[in-house]
Amino acid sequence: MSAVNKSRFLTALVLLLAGPALADDYVDLVDRGNEAFRKQDYKKALEFYNRARTELPVSPELDYNIAGALHQQGNYEETVDKYSSALGTDNVVLEAGTHYNLGNTYYRMGDYQNAILAYQRALDIDPGDIDAKFNLELARRMLKEQIKPEQQDDQQQQQQQQQQQEKQQQPQQNQQQNEQQQEQQQNQDQQEQQNQEQQQPQEQQPRDDKDISREDAERILNALRDDEQETQKKIKRRAKASDYLGKDW
Repeated sequence: MSAVNKSRFLTALVLLLAGPALADDYVDLVDRGNEAFRKQDYKKALEFYNRARTELPVSPELDYNIAGALHQQGNYEETVDKYSSALGTDNVVLEAGTHYNLGNTYYRMGDYQNAILAYQRALDIDPGDIDAKFNLELARRMLKEQIKPEQQDDQQQQQQQQQQQEKQQQPQQNQQQNEQQQEQQQNQDQQEQQNQEQQQPQEQQPRDDKDISREDAERILNALRDDEQETQKKIKRRAKASDYLGKDW
């Protein structure tokens, strides 16, 4: 089967709490509403059920039938409210049927998680409910199919975000790489310059006069005097040798 089994319809039960006359009116309106429901005239059925509510405002059974008519008209949100009201019953058959039909309504809404919970509660009350078991497995299958594209969308979104971040980080990375390269080049140039300076012979710097001691200065002066005296002696010897102007025969 490609869809959930049909909602179950229960005839609203008559509660004889307001006197025989009121009960007769209530039963008559409910019966007429049920007849319209069987004929699939759900709008007419709702009219009779709502008129019956004026006779008996609090009735889980009537809420159950009103919810069934709303479901057939596609008014699922209000259907959930009415079925939730119908759960306030002591009738286990009505409670199981309400959970089952709640599961069908949630299924139609695409809310498969709540549908699964509703079917499970129906099975807790009636473990032998074949329709509830079938619809439970169908809702589980649909939930898996629903999750797959959501996961794919999340993965695609994460990939797009990652790609966008990489694009934004790329200029920063390039800038950092350029700065690192420039720094490395500067370090290399400085190292080469240092190596060249170490390889070149250092120039001998002249010694500053203030570094000459008194003793060194005296020795230098004495040496200069001795050289000067020796030079004077040489000059005198040459002068004597050149005084003869005649010729040797």
